[in-house]
Amino acid sequence: MKFGPKGFGGERTSPEKIKLEGWRDQGVLVIREDDPRLTWPERELVHQLGEKLYGARKEPRHV
Repeated sequence: MKFGPKGFGGERTSPEKIKLEGWRDQGVLVIREDDPRLTWPERELVHQLGEKLYGARKEPRHV
């Protein structure tokens, strides 16, 4: 059987593709605080923005 509701089965969209489309289509930026593609000052900026907008994290920060 090869039928089912639209959107079920097949390939899953990767998280990176979802983030890319979110940025390009809606201006929404999703960044991990410890993304290895960022330099230390960039990661620190992400951390500071996160705390400013959403408050301190419940888990201790790993640097």
